[in-house]
Amino acid sequence: MTFTIAIAGRPNVGKSTLFNRLVGKKMAIVNDEPGVTRDWREGEGHLFDLRFRVLDTAGLEDERTKGTIAARTAQQTKMALDKAHVILLVVDARAGVTSSDTVIARELRKTGKPIILIANKCDGAILPASMEETVSLGFGEPIPISASHGDGMMDVHEAVSKYVPQEDIEKAEAGDEEKSLIIAVVGRPNAGKSTLINHLIGEDRMLTGPEPGLTRDAVPIAWEYNGMPVRLVDTAGMRRRVRVVETLEKMSVQESLRAIRLAHVVILVLDSTQPFDKQELVIARHVVEEGRALIVALNKWDLIKNKKDTTKHIRERAEESLAQVSGLPLVPISALKGEGLDKLMRETMRMYETWNIRVSTSKLNRWLEDMEANHPPPISANRRIKLRYMTQVKSRPPTFSLWVNNTGLPESYIRFLTHGLRDTFKLEGVPIRWQMKKSDNPYDDKDKKG
Repeated sequence: MTFTIAIAGRPNVGKSTLFNRLVGKKMAIVNDEPGVTRDWREGEGHLFDLRFRVLDTAGLEDERTKGTIAARTAQQTKMALDKAHVILLVVDARAGVTSSDTVIARELRKTGKPIILIANKCDGAILPASMEETVSLGFGEPIPISASHGDGMMDVHEAVSKYVPQEDIEKAEAGDEEKSLIIAVVGRPNAGKSTLINHLIGEDRMLTGPEPGLTRDAVPIAWEYNGMPVRLVDTAGMRRRVRVVETLEKMSVQESLRAIRLAHVVILVLDSTQPFDKQELVIARHVVEEGRALIVALNKWDLIKNKKDTTKHIRERAEESLAQVSGLPLVPISALKGEGLDKLMRETMRMYETWNIRVSTSKLNRWLEDMEANHPPPISANRRIKLRYMTQVKSRPPTFSLWVNNTGLPESYIRFLTHGLRDTFKLEGVPIRWQMKKSDNPYDDKDKKG
């Protein structure tokens, strides 16, 4: 989808609510606190028969105070506006025209792009009297809508459709969307997640700086790696739960957890100059519990003097606390300098392939016979446990059904089988799941086919 619409306006006029309405789901955090959106985010939008890319932008504050978050946010917004074919300028119909609306309108006029004026928060049959003031912005009569209730969307469709090329409409109708590899980048605040993404895609797409908590939303970014479509998802930093008290931060953390759940591969970014602490292990365990492939990026590696000891410490900590994903890849990088990123992406692709692996039933059962012959299961309740049959029922992550004559197979023996699977079929670093089934004859069991 090449046709792109950007949503602009001052804080708290309902830009993110309109964005969510156009993409058909709650992708952007909506909160009464002004300035929630900092990094512009994109989604696949639709208005009836129209399909397009839609960008949710932050504010266009005064850039004279260089270096401030507001100034850097404004630069991000201008980058998004440059990519748009049409701009929807959203104002609050109930509040009338403010000085900020006037400043933003002046900045948008400089882009030379078509601008459609949207008067939001027109709830009910009677339009706010102050809506008439919006004509003074110089973009003609506004389109009254209620982004939260979906009122007025047909009028927006009519206004936007004038600018959509026929070829884009035909392309959307053909439904030629590609399946993308989804990579979520997670970690504590200030670990270097946004810097990593900026260096991977080769542009300052995400807002970065020394201030903690700059990223508030889970922001998906379309990219391509060696010809494969990729969706990189930058997430808000996740602190220990006891420290998360503000509603906005709680919403940000929930978005980060959602990004993990929807990802294929998760890159956990560690600040190598800081201890590998409990919070990072909590994040890693959550990734494993969700069944995602996990890679640990050791960021700021250029600042580490004793690299051998640091690697050994992190490896031992990971193996001890994350035994269920033995062989977890650790990739030293410098996101700021762009060092180690090729290896990081090679490991990402390798882990994605491992996560998708399928092992034939015949190979699994030959392997199972060897494992049982060399190391038989223990006796349970004065009865020897026999391993009857196994098959892989799904991938993503690899999941296996094992038929036994006694479902009381000890956890220690299941771990033994898991390690054996990893070593034999190259399943290092991804979660492995088991389904234990009791059956004397698996060929009579209706579940044997998975």
